[in-house]
Order: sequence, then structure tokens, then C-alpha cells
Amino acid sequence: MPVPDIAWAYPLLLKTHVSLVVGSVGLFALRGIGVLWRHAWPMRPQWRRLSVVIDSALLLAGASLWWLLQLNPIHQTWLGAKLVLLLVYIALGTMALKRARTARARALFLLAALACVAFMASVALARHPLGWWAP
Repeated sequence: MPVPDIAWAYPLLLKTHVSLVVGSVGLFALRGIGVLWRHAWPMRPQWRRLSVVIDSALLLAGASLWWLLQLNPIHQTWLGAKLVLLLVYIALGTMALKRARTARARALFLLAALACVAFMASVALARHPLGWWAP
């Protein structure tokens, strides 16, 4: 069965994916700062739901790009590295927002999560598992 020509979808999916990354990371950073300042709003249900909606759309856009480009994280090692970093980012973010016991620990986890997502972006832009450290 021939694959339909859907190359037109790539620019749209890429822009959607990048926009959702900015929205997701921006909301995470704002919520993290709010938690550090001991505000109640970052953990209110509407903000948590908004985060889930944005992250779900981001996952769908990323998976669509993955399918459209027929990428394999085992063969495209940069994609495999990005997926592993995504899991690290999720774990660090969970610690930053609710699991770490002290404000200092939450601040360190927040910074580490933001550094992780910055490195993830560098891996995606370089299309190399070493990201900005690529030769």
C-alpha cells in the first residue's frame, strides 16, 4: 500500500511541537518558581490540568513527527538520548514541584530540570546525542 504524500504536515507539526515545548517548559518554570515562593496556585487543579493537556498535546505532536519521519530511537541515537533525557526531566520536575522536602532541594531540582530540558533542545537541534558538545 503506497504511503500518501504528507510532507506538507512536517512544517506544521514541527512548529506545533516547538510551540508546545515552549508552553510546557514555560508553565513548568512558572509553577516551579511559584512553589519556591510558597504560593498555592501552582498546585491547584486547573494549573495541573493545563500542564497535562499541554504535555499530552506535546507527546502527540512528537509522536506524529516520529511517525512522519519514520525515526527509530535505536538507529537515530540522538532521538534515543532525547527520550532518556525526557524521563530524567520528568523525574527532576516531579521532585522540584512536590517531592523534594526542602526549598533548597526544590530549587536545585528546578534548576537541574531546566538544564536537562535545555540540553534536550540542544540534542534535538544538533541531531546528535552529545547536543551542544557534539564534535
